[in-house]
Amino acid sequence: MFSKILIANRGEVAVRVIRACKEMGIQTVAVYSKADKNALHVEMADESYCIGGPLVKDSYLNMDVILTVAKKTNAEAIHPGYGMLSENPEFAGKSKENGIVLISPGEDVMRKMGQKEIARKIAVSAGVPVTPGSEILTGSDDAKKQAERIGYPVILKARAGGGGKGIRVVRKEIDLVSAFEQVKKEAASSFGDDAVFMEKYLENVKHVEVQIIADKKGKVLILGDRDCSVQRKNQKLIEECPAPALSDELRQKMYEAAKNLAVKVGYVTVGTVEFLVKQDQFFFMEMNTRLQVEHSVTEMVCGIDIVEWQIRTAAGVELPFEQKDIISKKHAIECRICAENAKDFKPATGKVELLHVPGGVDVRFDSALYQSFVITPFYDSMLGKLIVCSDTRDGAIRKMKSALSEFVLLGVDNNRDMHMKFMENGRFVIGNYDTGICQKVL
Repeated sequence: MFSKILIANRGEVAVRVIRACKEMGIQTVAVYSKADKNALHVEMADESYCIGGPLVKDSYLNMDVILTVAKKTNAEAIHPGYGMLSENPEFAGKSKENGIVLISPGEDVMRKMGQKEIARKIAVSAGVPVTPGSEILTGSDDAKKQAERIGYPVILKARAGGGGKGIRVVRKEIDLVSAFEQVKKEAASSFGDDAVFMEKYLENVKHVEVQIIADKKGKVLILGDRDCSVQRKNQKLIEECPAPALSDELRQKMYEAAKNLAVKVGYVTVGTVEFLVKQDQFFFMEMNTRLQVEHSVTEMVCGIDIVEWQIRTAAGVELPFEQKDIISKKHAIECRICAENAKDFKPATGKVELLHVPGGVDVRFDSALYQSFVITPFYDSMLGKLIVCSDTRDGAIRKMKSALSEFVLLGVDNNRDMHMKFMENGRFVIGNYDTGICQKVL
């Protein structure tokens, strides 16, 4: 087992990883930008080092500086969290060259599954269903040709995309060229890779993902599934485990597909396979080769510390439990609390004047917030995740309503009231909702 881990991230996920390390008796090293000098993860870690200016390109994305700190502090491994460098194969390769383990499935898997058009091909070879799509588009004329073949509406995707960036839905040919150029530009600025491909866009679908964990001996286990269909501009807002309104037959087929894909690529540690579900059919969307923001709801249901076992499997520890040992008889819901204006949803900043976190059995708030903390404009607007768990889905909804009513955050505009709207929405309560629900609720 590792004796010291550097956390190459910030905010809620850095705090989450540090907590897991403390429970495992592992020393931690935090890195931070000048804007984060008073951040909670900086105070919690055993050692902390400033690595640059407020912008992520000057700090949290600076591979060489992070690796320098890792070597200086004798860290044996780096946990990348999510976002930032978490799915960057170059970072995995550089870490390995420096004798440091990046807690991930490794450079080869990250490179293959990070290029979405290659991931599609691998999925097909593993017998996983995919939507009609194209190779990397060579230009606007090729985009027109492929769209005519696939049929409108289509969705343009940056092959290196993620976090809702590098995506455009096109419903008419007249809009295709401008959308294609926009996606290429956004992809180049966000990911340094302007390659774009195309898929058939499916309307009124559920976004369901399967949580996997694997060890270096080839054992792959399914820890459950999550519904992530409540989204605004491709950004997830609410997740729940397990996904409602799925038949047992469809669920098992998805589990088998996720496991087959993991085995096909030789996956190790924690990962997620995302699917689009329409009626009794499902289609491969992508594989996330990292810890997901919404891993918390799965932890609440199955009782397994996903971060702990991500670290253990990366260190070569074999999974001591079997598929039959993973029991999922509860239901959990997560609401992402974001700093944003209630009217136009634009990111908000400010100082936390008052913070009250709800409590009770199976109520959890994963966050790096504390009273007097200042929210800056430099980073993602997510402030934390409010998670509840109950024996039934109805019970989880009631518990979430109670927790939201008790949650208080003054000084920074946030989306607590928006989440309450969903908990009281008839379509959400029934559970038979899809990715279009935001348009009807907000």
